[in-house]
Amino acid sequence: MLARKSIIPEEYVLARIAAENLRKPRIRDRLPKARFIAKSGACNLAHKNIREQGRFLQDIFTTLVDLKWRHTLVIFTMSFLCSWLLFAIMWWLVAFAHGDIYAYMEKGITEKSGLESAVCVTNVRSFTSAFLFSIEVQVTIGFGGRMMTEECPLAITVLILQNIVGLIINAVMLGCIFMKTAQAHRRAETLIFSRHAVIAVRNGKLCFMFRVGDLRKSMIISASVRIQVVKKTTTPEGEVVPIHQQDIPVDNPIESNNIFLVAPLIICHVIDKRSPLYDISATDLVNQDLEVIVILEGVVETTGITTQARTSYIAEEIQWGHRFVSIVTEEEGVYSVDYSKFGNTVRVAAPRCSARDLDEKPSILIQTLQKSELSHQNSLRKRNSMRRNNSMRRSNSIRRNNSSLMVPKVQFMTPEGNQCPSES
Repeated sequence: MLARKSIIPEEYVLARIAAENLRKPRIRDRLPKARFIAKSGACNLAHKNIREQGRFLQDIFTTLVDLKWRHTLVIFTMSFLCSWLLFAIMWWLVAFAHGDIYAYMEKGITEKSGLESAVCVTNVRSFTSAFLFSIEVQVTIGFGGRMMTEECPLAITVLILQNIVGLIINAVMLGCIFMKTAQAHRRAETLIFSRHAVIAVRNGKLCFMFRVGDLRKSMIISASVRIQVVKKTTTPEGEVVPIHQQDIPVDNPIESNNIFLVAPLIICHVIDKRSPLYDISATDLVNQDLEVIVILEGVVETTGITTQARTSYIAEEIQWGHRFVSIVTEEEGVYSVDYSKFGNTVRVAAPRCSARDLDEKPSILIQTLQKSELSHQNSLRKRNSMRRNNSMRRSNSIRRNNSSLMVPKVQFMTPEGNQCPSES
């Protein structure tokens, strides 16, 4: 309406409406990559449509150990309750078949002493007393109020059977609970890895590095580290392999490939022709769909159980051109480890090209180091000049303050008209 009355030009109104109705570009958040191994070491894998469920019952002990604690405790409690109830029914049937229950009901309590030698089990006159006797037999409590006699061979057979079943239940359930409390992954909770991995130059080669440490004083014997790269690949025949695993060697000067994990160590992998990271540069790493899996295995010194700790690094968790800071210092003859700096890194000079380009053109490394040296010298010069300027400013300010504090000279006139200089 305003445009029709020529108050606001029509071109301005149309441009305003077009600008308001213009759709803003929708920025879709990048979906997080599904990693094969979580940072905690758990396998990110879901098993579906398993038809042969009976295979788990064939290995019942492993199935019980793998269950959650709440399920294990429920099974532990129900196994004892069910066995007590089952044998309570059997003891009640034995007493009912032998006529002990009717004998106690007819003759009463007054003639109880005469019935003790004629019944199978003394003082079993109801299902409740049979249940209590079943608990006493299996748990070997033996209060003394109920006992077996020689009248019933069937009762002796039931007694032997209940003792055997009770021993089997005790062995299986207590062994299951012991194995759950002493599982190997409990020890792996104190084996830690750095949150990020780094790629930097070491001994003239590009290296993939990460840090591993043990929080306990008890050591891991025969500890070894394995590194695998998992990524999606396609074969020349067109077959898509969603999880292609490839081992990569670990740079270890010891021939046995074991590490002495008494203090945090930096595990190094030299990126050479055998490495799957050989053709990857710093710019290509961001777009790579790969995952580096680290596996630490060893024997627990206190228990002798083999343990395994795992973690993984995706492309976003690999820092190019960084190096881990030193955390081991010597204090009063003792080596001290500062775990607050366990994952800290510093930026260092590193070529942004791939290891292949670095092998083909070794001058790239020299140029990179020269540039870093020049930049370091420039930063030192700037720092020294800033210090000089600050010192000069301080000295000038001190001089000004001293000049303002100087005492002024005062001249006095004598009666003869002579001037007598003096200071006040």
